[in-house]
Amino acid sequence: MSKEMLNALDTLEQEKGIAKEIVIDALEAALVSAYKKNYGQAQNVEVEFDMKKGDIHVYAVKEVVDVVFDSRLEVSLKEALDINSAYELGDSIRFKTTPKDFGRIAAQTAKQVIMQRVREAERNIIYNEFITYENDIMQGIVERQDHRYIYVNLGKIEAVLSKQEQIPNEVYKPHDRIKVYVTKVENTSKGPQIFVSRSHPDLLKRLFEQEVPEIYDGIVEIKSIAREAGDRAKVAVMSRDENIDPVGTCVGPKGQRVQAIVNELKGENMDIVEWSADPATFIANALNPAQVINVTFNEREGSCVVVVPDYQLSLAIGKRGQNARLAAKLTGFKIDIKSESDIQDSLITKDKAGLERTEDYVSAVEETMSAEQESDATEIVENVEDSKDFPSDIEVEDEFQEGILTSGEAEEMIEIAEAEDENK
Repeated sequence: MSKEMLNALDTLEQEKGIAKEIVIDALEAALVSAYKKNYGQAQNVEVEFDMKKGDIHVYAVKEVVDVVFDSRLEVSLKEALDINSAYELGDSIRFKTTPKDFGRIAAQTAKQVIMQRVREAERNIIYNEFITYENDIMQGIVERQDHRYIYVNLGKIEAVLSKQEQIPNEVYKPHDRIKVYVTKVENTSKGPQIFVSRSHPDLLKRLFEQEVPEIYDGIVEIKSIAREAGDRAKVAVMSRDENIDPVGTCVGPKGQRVQAIVNELKGENMDIVEWSADPATFIANALNPAQVINVTFNEREGSCVVVVPDYQLSLAIGKRGQNARLAAKLTGFKIDIKSESDIQDSLITKDKAGLERTEDYVSAVEETMSAEQESDATEIVENVEDSKDFPSDIEVEDEFQEGILTSGEAEEMIEIAEAEDENK
């Protein structure tokens, strides 16, 4: 029995990667439970496993006291001195109490507990192994699928690929080999749970690291990624070496590097653009393949207006606005795209509005001046009437010509002057 036990421990360590010490700790705890259950022993039981011989020994630990109240827990000082004269009050003595049939009972009782500990140890090993792959890429084999997940075999464990993390319109069949991005590793009560993705932007980053040695070495850096999985993606790259073209490096000879990534993602289109510290240049690059004439920023709103040639407006916006949308995600700016003719029409409209405002101002000034002139004329008439010092016809006519008097006021003053002359 002892040799079989040691051989079993060696097999577990070799095949499962579980250290002997873990299994022995579980075994000792299980044997204590078995002894207490079958023999009604109190809490003072210890089980010892001999690593060399494979023997199991059960000990009852008793305290040395003057008067024994519970023989299961205590031993008298006299009995202790008979065993060893060095014992004193308060010491603990171990008594070997291994029953003859304990091996059979212990095996039956401890089996489930040991298996549980073994499973827990296996789970911890798997968790510790796969937690290092979190935020990294792995290759797996599609096993099966249900209405919630696609299950991908990663070797020692199955990962789950939810519908939200799948590439739209991509069909997964059993035994298909796919590359997935590990988004999260959880250690649950049912064991490690691994969540993977095919639509995550960082999947694209890891694929470029695999295909482009310069990115893996850090010579070329991916600054940002904007992706609509299964359809199109934009990648902004920069080079730390002036002699290396970042875009050409990522594309590869005859497009081989980027084509390998496109094939892995089932035909997803790739736009690789050069990153720039100048926001205007970066936005112009991000809207590739459209040409950009001018970029105007609104720093408060974090937005910009991009002017493109009339014939490239639809190209800049893209199908269903995709090109502009991806460029906005890539650069972090809200992008409003305008054609040259739209900008010119807008300027003309502003000029007309400014001219109208100028004409309105002139009219308002003229009306104000006319009103002031009439007021001045009325004041003159009133003053003349009060003083009875009427001006001559020539003076009235001159003031009328100068615009000081209205025609009615001038005629009234002339009539008054004539009447005064008759009275004289």
